[in-house]
Amino acid sequence: MTSASLPLLAAALAFGYLLGSIPFGLVLTRSAGLGDIRAIGSGNIGATNVLRTGNRKLAAATLLLDGLKGTAAVLVAAWFGPAAALAAGLGAFLGHLFPVWLGFKGGKGVATFLGVLLAIHWPAFLIFAAIWIAMAFAFRYSSLAALVASAATPVVLFFMGLGWPTVLVFAAMTALSVAKHHENIARLLAGTESRIGAKSAKPPG
Repeated sequence: MTSASLPLLAAALAFGYLLGSIPFGLVLTRSAGLGDIRAIGSGNIGATNVLRTGNRKLAAATLLLDGLKGTAAVLVAAWFGPAAALAAGLGAFLGHLFPVWLGFKGGKGVATFLGVLLAIHWPAFLIFAAIWIAMAFAFRYSSLAALVASAATPVVLFFMGLGWPTVLVFAAMTALSVAKHHENIARLLAGTESRIGAKSAKPPG
């Protein structure tokens, strides 16, 4: 990386952040007359919590849009080179986790992580999806499936020869995702984590 590339990378990061910070889960549930998604279930703005409203179509739309904002950020920035694409992907992930519009209190980033991964290296995307599906089918915990699939991603990218910048960016994203899932991890250990498809009327204590 040269000093001349830093403004470009900063611009790509900022572009990705602004795109990633769009809270589709909140926008869609409010538009559907379901109120503030942050007041139900886990209080999260992501697709898993939207599913707790009982509206599968809204949950699917949230999952798709949260993923596509990561994909779009990478593909647009890719016109300026692979480093810019990676920076934009990281920015989109950070935007979803820490959106300026919501006081930097966002989602856990799984869909956006997956959308970025799709644009960076689709074979790794397929492996992530396979791990997630297998874990979700076996245990019915979205959080556990996401944590295992995310943790595997940097290792997969390393063995696929993607290079250290990509591996390290996804390792950092994985670490942030694990940190954002700290309450889920505590509930998993306690046996009180909500299973996929469960409805909840209020945030857990």
